[in-house]
Amino acid sequence: MEIRPGTPADARGIDEVIRAAFGADDAAHGDQVGDLWTEVRGLGLVLAELVAVEGDVVLGHVGVSHCWLDARPELVDVAMLSPLSTRPVRQREGTGTALVAAAIGAARSTGRPALFLEGSPAFYGSRGFARASTLGLLPASRRTPEAAFQVVTFDSYEDWMTGQLVYPDVWWRHDSAGLRDPDLAFLEELFARDFPTP
Repeated sequence: MEIRPGTPADARGIDEVIRAAFGADDAAHGDQVGDLWTEVRGLGLVLAELVAVEGDVVLGHVGVSHCWLDARPELVDVAMLSPLSTRPVRQREGTGTALVAAAIGAARSTGRPALFLEGSPAFYGSRGFARASTLGLLPASRRTPEAAFQVVTFDSYEDWMTGQLVYPDVWWRHDSAGLRDPDLAFLEELFARDFPTP
């Protein structure tokens, strides 16, 4: 398996991987995420797009895109990791872990001070991410459980960089910021039990 930057020739394989990974239980959700990423790419918001491949087959994908941190002194350009996808038949083989590490490296190389995500603290917490609220950072939506809102900071991060994350409009048009009930209520209860507020 090789991790490398995605190319236009990978677009179809990337789309298939995203739709399969997010549509395993709900095809509509896979379509939502696939359509979202296609539009993010089309709008020029992508900072890095990485694929895991064997030969010419795309096994996994991760996207890093533009967003802002609404700090008191100024709006700060930051990065967001989303989506992370692995073909369902190839999950639990380390592909996602390798892609997360590559995404962190790619985000660091942009010179932006931080990389954010909404995701499982059990998965991402052991792969370099920490709870963003401990730095005074707020998610873009109140529908993001606190434990799921995570960040990696880089050398250019400064203490004054606190405030709310701001997603580009495309995330709102696709209703892809935070979660909705019943998933939100379920994860809030789960995270409160397994990842209590420090």
